[in-house]
Amino acid sequence: MRYLPDTSVIVDGRFVDFIKKRRGKVEVVISRAVLAEIEHQANQGRAIGFAGLRELRNLREMAEKGKISIEFVGDRPYGEKIRYIDHIVREDAKKSSAVLVTGDRVQYEVAIVEGIESIYLESRKVPVKRIEDFFSPNTMSVHLKEGLPPRGKVGKPGNFRMVSLSDEIMNYEEIVEIANDIVERARAEGFIEIDSKGAAVVQLRDLRIVITRPPFSDAVEITAVKPIVKLSLEDYSLSDKLVERLRERAEGILVAGAPGAGKSTFVQALAEYYASLGKIVKTMEKPRDLQVGEEITQYTSLEGSMERTGDILLLVRPDYTIFDEMRTTNDFKIFTDLRLAGVGMVGVTHATRAIDAVQRFIGRVELGMIPQVIDTIIFIEAGDISEVLTLNYVVKVPTGMMEEDLARPVIEVRDFETGRIVYEIYSFGEQVVVVPVKHEESPVYRLAAERLENIVKKYVKRCKAEILSDRKAVIYVPKREIASVIGKGGRIIDSIERKTGLSIDVRELEEEKTAELGEELPVTVEQKKNVIVLRIPSPSSHVSLYAEDEYIGDVSVSEKGTVRIRRNTEIGKKIVRAMKMGRIIVAKA
Repeated sequence: MRYLPDTSVIVDGRFVDFIKKRRGKVEVVISRAVLAEIEHQANQGRAIGFAGLRELRNLREMAEKGKISIEFVGDRPYGEKIRYIDHIVREDAKKSSAVLVTGDRVQYEVAIVEGIESIYLESRKVPVKRIEDFFSPNTMSVHLKEGLPPRGKVGKPGNFRMVSLSDEIMNYEEIVEIANDIVERARAEGFIEIDSKGAAVVQLRDLRIVITRPPFSDAVEITAVKPIVKLSLEDYSLSDKLVERLRERAEGILVAGAPGAGKSTFVQALAEYYASLGKIVKTMEKPRDLQVGEEITQYTSLEGSMERTGDILLLVRPDYTIFDEMRTTNDFKIFTDLRLAGVGMVGVTHATRAIDAVQRFIGRVELGMIPQVIDTIIFIEAGDISEVLTLNYVVKVPTGMMEEDLARPVIEVRDFETGRIVYEIYSFGEQVVVVPVKHEESPVYRLAAERLENIVKKYVKRCKAEILSDRKAVIYVPKREIASVIGKGGRIIDSIERKTGLSIDVRELEEEKTAELGEELPVTVEQKKNVIVLRIPSPSSHVSLYAEDEYIGDVSVSEKGTVRIRRNTEIGKKIVRAMKMGRIIVAKA
């Protein structure tokens, strides 16, 4: 019997298995169009090409042993003919009076319509090993490399360890078999995002898989990453103030953090939050590995260009677009173009500090445009939000400079929760500088704040003053009394500024708790990396915390007299801020 296989059944070994099961002498007919396609794939360094060459070599070895005979037919296709390889293969089968063997359902159906005898081979069901076999419920990623035992990262974002998954050394044949299985199943259970010379990126269900081989890498390697947790926005330590900003104001958001910090998990939650508000949400990803709901459409590069994807998005007109993994200059320019066109943008980028995310725009975008493109920076650390910054564009004398004629456009980068300026970005000569703003908590500033509070209390009952520098201050008063401090036409605040020599910003004072409480209890504060531990000798299981006379919040005390508070929660940030200002933390039962 004569059999002519197409590429689909050669590259994954199905045809070799099929031939081994035939009885008697079998004639194998190889179309030169199939050989040309496999050779081209191998020359491009693609996994599918090397797999095909290996299977053709197996057929040649069977022929040398006399088990089969091999005949090559047809002409090698060139130019436009390459686009019609399936048609050429069917014609070669017809001319050779051979049975066409294929694993392509469309090829099989067309052959039957053309009257060509054909056999359809189902894909292999269960290989010896599959990439999923290496995963456990808490495995974040699996790393397979020729000559090494399989390894994996076990734990959760920000808290994981690398462990050996087996003592057995992986050889070339085992890894290639797993790689071939991944590529084969990707056609039905996922998609191949990138298939370049020496590297392939595959999305197989919820696994993002990178396959590399020489000459790109020194050995065959497979890296598979799996999201082990899916969170909603409610699972994060978001203050009501931040939730309101994300819902009402933030439209140029950067989510930054180190690799493995949990950035993608957070933007997935944010994307689904916006979708739940009735917003149209799309994503731009390469590869498409975000685990989002069906209502969110995921786009990748169009014909290899994210710029073309951006052009399509402008026609689609989404309310929000999630741009995952921004790295190149072109990525930042596309983000900027879409944002300036009015699209709400959420960009994801690698950074070791929150401010580094802004610096990646410097030099790529005109300085004065940056606050129009980015309004909120969310820094993710150990799977949670550790810092939120906002940007504002003003003309002023930079902090630390004294002369009024040094005024210039300045980007103020503020801590979102406290409102404090933490960085200033401006042009200095021919360079753009990012300058940290230090807030000195000196006794002189404390006395100046008390004096300013005494002056303001002539007009309102309650206020709190904060000295930011030798020339700037902020006073906090209840919302309903802000007008009393400013005065008609700003006369009162102008008078206070002349009297103190300070430039004063008036802001709303958060309402403090006024309920009657018991006596003060001493609090011992221990600050750790991500947690604050309070030790309180309290007879009650619930106490209220104060920084001197400023209410912080209510907490529950354990039987051992301790309270553990995450530093990035609203209460935790208030405690850290109070400690930096030298205020004493007390509790009231």
